[in-house]
Amino acid sequence: AAAPARRRQNAGRGTQAVNLRPEQLAAQLDKPLAPLYVLHGNEPLLVLEAGDAIRAAARKQGYAEREVLVAGQGFRWTELQSAAGNLSLFGASKLVDLRIPNGKPGRDGGEALQRYARHLDDGVVTLITLPEIDWATRKVGWFTTLVEAGIAVELNAPERDRLPDWIAQRLARQQQRAPADALGFIADHVEGNLLAAHQEILKLGLLHPPGDLSLDDVRGAVLNVARYNVDKLRQALLDGDPARCARLLEGLKGEGEAPLLVLWALTSEIRSLANLRQGLDDGQPLPALLKAERVFDERRKQGVQRALPRLPSSALRTAILHAARIDRMIKGLTGGDVWDEFLQLCLRITRSPAPAGR
Repeated sequence: AAAPARRRQNAGRGTQAVNLRPEQLAAQLDKPLAPLYVLHGNEPLLVLEAGDAIRAAARKQGYAEREVLVAGQGFRWTELQSAAGNLSLFGASKLVDLRIPNGKPGRDGGEALQRYARHLDDGVVTLITLPEIDWATRKVGWFTTLVEAGIAVELNAPERDRLPDWIAQRLARQQQRAPADALGFIADHVEGNLLAAHQEILKLGLLHPPGDLSLDDVRGAVLNVARYNVDKLRQALLDGDPARCARLLEGLKGEGEAPLLVLWALTSEIRSLANLRQGLDDGQPLPALLKAERVFDERRKQGVQRALPRLPSSALRTAILHAARIDRMIKGLTGGDVWDEFLQLCLRITRSPAPAGR
């Protein structure tokens, strides 16, 4: 009878959505814990670290019991409410640690999560861990209800231009410092793999004492563990960064990435830019054009807005013809070095001058 009483007592309690930046979480955990935490993002390392911090704070604040639930195939959502209500006879506080690896609870799960979030138990802290949540899912009822009922933290990998600062902050935790060229060297060699970056930083802490690190210290310790992918290539194309395009292409080639996938990524981005450029030339408003091209991600949107002024329609039409020639190379219909042509195509877009008078 104790558990239903706790639910009734808590059902009418007002809630207010709190979205924390990752760097704000530590200060919040020094206070009495909130009844619900929702972690989501595209970087597993940061999500794991935030979850560890919440679990440690729960132990420190007397939440002696912990029950882990993994909502995989065949999971019974009644287990979630049972876990919250099933406290020990001694009335110890409890942490319910729910993980939804695919971020898709389904209809039954979505309804269960909404019921649960509306009737949080006293004496129970719930931690819900999700992967990256896309823009459509952010509007779904179960997710908005969770965010409104508790504290949500979005944990994404830092963008390439912020990665050196992130590395510097991690080095500072172990009382080490590195010059800008050394930070850039580390960033180049761990790009796209934050777990590897974390491991390399820890390794520097083991190999060298606190204090200043030199570029030679870093070079001698850091391995080339960058994880290249076509999404980063698309972003480098939009950013007009030919050196990064070249580096990414070299990495994709070295990893044996399928040329057709690379061509698809480049061609789809170029076609999208061509459609946007044509619409602007016809006098259509950019926000409507971006929506029509399904450009919703904020970083990609900013990249597109920077790229369009330097790309006339003629340059984009020529780039599409170039992509068609690469397609014939991949199919063996014409000769040539496919990877060299990828580089030439990227250079065509990143170095294209702005049209006169624009």
